[in-house]
Amino acid sequence: MSLLAYSLPLVMLLSALAVSLTAPRLGEGVARISVLASALALLLAGVLFVNQLGAEEPRLVGVGLTIFNLYVDALSTLMALLVSGVGLVVHVFSVRYMQDDPGYTRFFLLLDLIIGVILLMVLAGDLLTLLLAWHLLGVCLYFLLSHETRRPAATRYAFWTLFTHRIGDLPLLATTGLAYHTYGTLSLPELFAKVAETPDATTLLGLPFAETVGVLILLAAFAKSAQFPLHTWLPYTMDGPTPVSALMHAGIVNAGGFLINRFAPVFVHTDGVLLLALAVGLVTTILGSLMMLMQSDIKKALGYSTMGQMGYMVMECGLGAFSLAIYHLIAHGVFKATLFLGSGAIIANARKDPNIPEGEIYKFMVERKVPKPPMSWVVFAAITITVPLLIVFGAHQVVDEGFLHHQGAMILLLFGWITGAQTLFFVYKLGAERPFLVLLYVILSFGIVILTYVVVGHAFDALLYPDPAFREALYQAASVDFTWFLAVLLMLVVLIAAGWLLIFRSAAAQEPLHRRYRGLYYGLYALLSRELYIADLYSRAGEKLLAASRRLNAWLRWV
Repeated sequence: MSLLAYSLPLVMLLSALAVSLTAPRLGEGVARISVLASALALLLAGVLFVNQLGAEEPRLVGVGLTIFNLYVDALSTLMALLVSGVGLVVHVFSVRYMQDDPGYTRFFLLLDLIIGVILLMVLAGDLLTLLLAWHLLGVCLYFLLSHETRRPAATRYAFWTLFTHRIGDLPLLATTGLAYHTYGTLSLPELFAKVAETPDATTLLGLPFAETVGVLILLAAFAKSAQFPLHTWLPYTMDGPTPVSALMHAGIVNAGGFLINRFAPVFVHTDGVLLLALAVGLVTTILGSLMMLMQSDIKKALGYSTMGQMGYMVMECGLGAFSLAIYHLIAHGVFKATLFLGSGAIIANARKDPNIPEGEIYKFMVERKVPKPPMSWVVFAAITITVPLLIVFGAHQVVDEGFLHHQGAMILLLFGWITGAQTLFFVYKLGAERPFLVLLYVILSFGIVILTYVVVGHAFDALLYPDPAFREALYQAASVDFTWFLAVLLMLVVLIAAGWLLIFRSAAAQEPLHRRYRGLYYGLYALLSRELYIADLYSRAGEKLLAASRRLNAWLRWV
């Protein structure tokens, strides 16, 4: 088992070395070495995952050193399977996509190197190895994003990425120092065991260790997973090669979700820390989804969509649904990587032939002709508000009756309700000729999706955290005072239902809300089109720092 675990990152790192040594002789033929190594890594990851399924306990394997220990458990093997799987697809896609590129061999070298580093990160069994891989991940990503040296924008935003990731390195570095100072160990399983024994331990300045480390881990995850306001690096990396944009969903931009789950045994003993993840994730989800709608560039729109989904993933952790966040991480990673790889073909085909059949959807999406709704808005509003709620509630009750006892589960139900209602509202606004038939299809599809989501989510619960008491403790760590929670939840339900009624009434009267509240609409549009001026603020701050450094250099006569 030890040899199998170490062979995963070593295969990709040795492949990078082989590509570097044979590039002068093989030229573009080095891609075969890289693809074969990636396929072997996927095979090894599959074997390791299957072996772990039959194991009773996680295993820490090492080579007799303090560093480079690997931790083999369900989380690490599942992430390794995702990384190697997406990595193989990206490798195969890049063989032809990067053809005739001047840096062809260098690209495959970096591709092998970054996948090897990601595998080392997800398998890391000690804090030093985790910190090393966490740092090298940002460095390798910088070189991949700035691969096209003839594009100044690519180099500039690659540096933005590097700088933001360095911000994310500092909290993890502080965590490493505090862990060694408090408990005298760098081993992750040993650290988790000692935290469980003395959860009230304090560290420097008398700070509680669990809460302090919890906040530091969240800050590191926020930087890597593009959480507001450290999100600007992600949408602006679209000048890099398309395969890199797809690869970022294999343990790079979603590394924050992995890191939070890795330190779940610490978060169990925190009080109020997960509320920070909930707040930041919620803001990031809303802003990412809104700014995605403002983009005309398909890759940048996908980038903001990823930002919103990563916010949802962090929010799930903030609600105590840690295993659900991993499921979301994997499902979104595979889905969004596929969209990025296909984005170029979609753009090319759309330029030749829009291929949009005429009909209700064509009139609505292209001609902006809104057909008259075919039925009473009151009836459709009642269906929209009640049916998704019943589906979401019923699906969770079928799978796990005790699931609704958790506050985090109630918030997730609220979001599922909003998503389902939005889907049904689109059916109403579309104004199809046979609305009830279309509505029936949409409701059945939504029900199947929700039921599958719940079933798979609970399967991930049993896989990643088989101890029910531990899962319950995670939900409790994310809980707040029940009276306040219930009051806020009821207020949100009433406001959301009232909002849907207002939207339906406006649609039925053929009077869009953006016309009624034109001033507010245009103000919000201007704010979102400038992306909340966050990127401008960072640019201005950078200019001020450079000007100050030049004045300091002149004053000290260094230049």
